[in-house]
Amino acid sequence: MFLSVFDIFKVGVGPSSSHTMGPMVAGARFLAALRVSPFQAAGLRARLHGSLAFTGKGHATDRATILGLAGFAPDTYDAEAAEAALAANRETKVLTPPDLGTLAFDPDRDLIFDYGPPLPLHANGMVIEALDAQGDVVLQETYYSIGGGFVRTAAELSAVDDKALSGAGPVPFPFRTAGEMLAMARESGLSIAQMKRRNERVFRKDAEIDAGLARIWAVMNDCLTRGLTTDGILPGGLQVKRRAKAIHESLLAERGMNLAPPHTINDWVSAYAMAVNEENAAGGQVVTAPTNGAAGVVPAVIRYWLDHVPGASSARVGEFLLTAAAVGGLIKTNASISGAECGCQAEVGSAAAMAAAGIAAVLGGSPEQIENAAEIALEHHLGMTCDPVKGLVQVPCIERNGLGAIKAISAASLSLRGDGTHFVPLDAAIETMRQTGRDMDHRYKETSLGGLAVNVPNC
Repeated sequence: MFLSVFDIFKVGVGPSSSHTMGPMVAGARFLAALRVSPFQAAGLRARLHGSLAFTGKGHATDRATILGLAGFAPDTYDAEAAEAALAANRETKVLTPPDLGTLAFDPDRDLIFDYGPPLPLHANGMVIEALDAQGDVVLQETYYSIGGGFVRTAAELSAVDDKALSGAGPVPFPFRTAGEMLAMARESGLSIAQMKRRNERVFRKDAEIDAGLARIWAVMNDCLTRGLTTDGILPGGLQVKRRAKAIHESLLAERGMNLAPPHTINDWVSAYAMAVNEENAAGGQVVTAPTNGAAGVVPAVIRYWLDHVPGASSARVGEFLLTAAAVGGLIKTNASISGAECGCQAEVGSAAAMAAAGIAAVLGGSPEQIENAAEIALEHHLGMTCDPVKGLVQVPCIERNGLGAIKAISAASLSLRGDGTHFVPLDAAIETMRQTGRDMDHRYKETSLGGLAVNVPNC
C-alpha cells in the first residue's frame, strides 16, 4: 500500500479539508477538463449534495467552490487575492479562470444547495456543469470529496476502491495492514519511518523528501505560532472567542514560579492544538493532518515534544511525520478519515493515532510499541460523532483537538511502558472504526442534524 506522506499531510486552507479544500480541488479539476473539451462554454453551475449542502456555508464550501472555479488552489492560496475575486464575482456575476475567458456564474443562481438525498457514493458529493450560450450543458462531472482534501470523480470511485487508487506503483514495503507493516519491519530490521522513506524514494529523491517534510512542519509550526499570538472573535456567527493566546500567556507567566501542578502540561498541549484549530476556523493556512478539522493534534504533539521533552531535536521531525503518515495511510485505506463518512473518530481519532505513533517513534519505541500506541489512541476515540454547531469547525472541534493530542501523548507513554504486546491489534481498531462509521446514524456525521449541533443554541 502506498499513500505518500505528502498525500496525508497537505498544505491547504481552513476551515475544512473535505468541505473547503475538496470543492476547491474539484473546481480546479473541472477547469482542467474544460480546457481540453471541444465545446465552448459560456457559464458554470455547481450543485452541492449531502453534507456539502447541509454544512456547506458553515464550512465555507460556497466560497471554496467559487474560488476553485475561479482558478484558486489550496496549496497556493492567497487570501487577499481570494477576497478580491469573491468581491468581483458578487459584483459582475462572472468568473475569469485562466485560459477560459469570461464565464457567467451568479452565486445566487448557479451555486445550488441540494438538501435532498445525498449522491450514492459518498456523503460529500457535488456536480459541476459547463453551459453554452443557450444554457445547455456541454460538460458535466460528479465529484466526491472523500476527506483530507482527497477528491474522486464518480467514475474513479465506482471503478476501483481506494486501496487500488492508493497503489501509485511498486514500492519495496507495500504494507496494506498494520500486521503486514510489523512483519516487514521485523524481516527488514528497519523502523516504520525508514520503510516509509524507502517507499517515498521510488518517487522522490531524499533531498525532495527532506525539503517537503521541512515545509510541512514549517507551515504547521507557523500556523501554531500565529494562533498563539492572535486573539479576537472567530467568524461564522457563534461569537466564539479565541482562547489559545490567553492560555499561552497565562502559562508563560506561571513558568519558574514552582507553583504549577504537573497536570498543567495538559494545558500547554491543549493551547498548542487549539491555536492551530482557531487559525483553521478563521480560514488560515493549515496542513491537513489528516484533515483540517483534526489539524491541531499532530503539530501540538510535535511542539510538546520539542518544547518540553529533554533530548528532543527538530532534526527528527521528519521521522515523526513519516511514522505518523504510515499509520494515517493504513486508516485511510482500510477505513476512512472523513467525518462525513465515519464521524469524528475518523478525524480526531485518526489524528491521535498518527500523533501517538509519531511521538512513540521519536521517543525510541519499537515498531510494536508504535503500533500499540496508535491502537490505544484510536480505540479510545471509537464512536465519536461529528456534530459541529451551526456547521462551523469550532464547537466542539477546537477543544476536541486539544483532548486528542493529550490522548495521543498518553497512549504513547502507556505503550512505551510495555514491550509492545497488547490485546487489541491496530487493524482490529481500524476495522471497528469502519464498521462503527457504517452503522452510525447520518445525523451524527457532519450534517449538523444531531448531537451538540441541535442541543446548543446556534446564536
